[in-house]
Amino acid sequence: MRKREILLNAFNMNCVSHINHGLWTHPRDRSGDYRHLSYWTELARTLERGLFDGLFLADIVGVYDVYRNDVDVTLRESIQLPVNDPTLLVPAMAAVTRHLGFGVTVNLSYEAPYLLARRFSTLDHLSDGRIGWNIVTGYLDSAARAMGVDTQLPHDERYERADEYMALLYKLWEGSWDDDAVRRDKTARVYADPARVHRVRHTGRYYRADGYHLSEPSPQRTPVLFQAGSSGRGQRFAAEHAECVFISPPDKAAARKTVQALHEALRRVGRAPEDVKVFVGIAVVPGATPAEARAKYDDYRQYASREAGLAHFAASTGVDYAQYDLDEPIDYSGGNAIQSASRTAAERGWTRRSLLEMFGFGGRYPAIVGDPAQVADELESWLDETGIDGFNLSRTVVPESYEDFVDLVIPELQHRGRYKTAYAPGTLRQRLFGQGDRLPERHGAARYRSRIEVAA
Repeated sequence: MRKREILLNAFNMNCVSHINHGLWTHPRDRSGDYRHLSYWTELARTLERGLFDGLFLADIVGVYDVYRNDVDVTLRESIQLPVNDPTLLVPAMAAVTRHLGFGVTVNLSYEAPYLLARRFSTLDHLSDGRIGWNIVTGYLDSAARAMGVDTQLPHDERYERADEYMALLYKLWEGSWDDDAVRRDKTARVYADPARVHRVRHTGRYYRADGYHLSEPSPQRTPVLFQAGSSGRGQRFAAEHAECVFISPPDKAAARKTVQALHEALRRVGRAPEDVKVFVGIAVVPGATPAEARAKYDDYRQYASREAGLAHFAASTGVDYAQYDLDEPIDYSGGNAIQSASRTAAERGWTRRSLLEMFGFGGRYPAIVGDPAQVADELESWLDETGIDGFNLSRTVVPESYEDFVDLVIPELQHRGRYKTAYAPGTLRQRLFGQGDRLPERHGAARYRSRIEVAA
């Protein structure tokens, strides 16, 4: 039986310090060049050379101000602050690559759906169908205050609003323009057939719209849909909408449990487990030999910031760990941030001391350290023992962390038959699923493909 090939995204953010905090201070790290397009175009070329499926760009609205009730550590360690808009990077990177996909995070809570629909259609056109959207609802009260509201909606209601948001987007992306609406007939002076462009009317609890989608159909129409919620309500949302789900489990047992729960949720809504690809966040420090890898890892760790990792996690759980002694039990109840993070922390009884120990590499993703064979062994183990499909590879010291992975680990995975040796043709969705450029009929968006004339 042929073993499954590993899917691989680079995990990055348009900022200085993303996941493995503190490593921006390493002498060879170039994270501070994030403000320059050449930093991103060089990264895109490296990833395409390594046949990465995509570059997954995180984003955040708001600041991490839970720890010590201020932003002092956040600013000193540049914990995703400052952070620039990720969508503006895609056209430049798409221009220097032919196959690399791009998954971009945009928070729907603070974006008008009508304009977001046009933005992603534009990116899909400009990238020839290589764009994906990581759907997030946000979890920071600081974002709500910055956007002019007193507080964010409760956790589950954020997903209720997101469900309606997605329904409106599907009407725009899938239903407003027929496939044959665009004629481009110069002789007849008809660019688009008015009879095949339909008005979208939507009146719901959270959103109203009356108009036409501003963009003609793009290669994928709807971008590949990424989502990262692992709470009960988040998994129900993923089952309805997601094509790729990003999880951050502390170990393989937790990953396997999450994958099984997701597959059950998919079956309940009439979708199949193979309709969704699951990616795990992971850090890798490879070397030509085990000793070289260990020496590199030990070198990197000298620059990592445990406190920055703790400050980041404080925002994820809504808990100010500075208020607790090192071994004092922590109350994780009642938070309105990332429920899956709070649940995991409560179940495992994580204290301030245990978290600081966990953040020895600046973040809480598992770290694989070793020569190419050792790294490949561990990646295969994650895939085969948990049911995941691939990885979001976090950056450590850039650009060498990605270059080392491409030069050392990719050839070993290819030798084992666990990684592609060439890109398949087509859009990002076609390469991931092999079933065409558009969402399949059993996805909920398909119901919006007929003419839209009635209110929601």
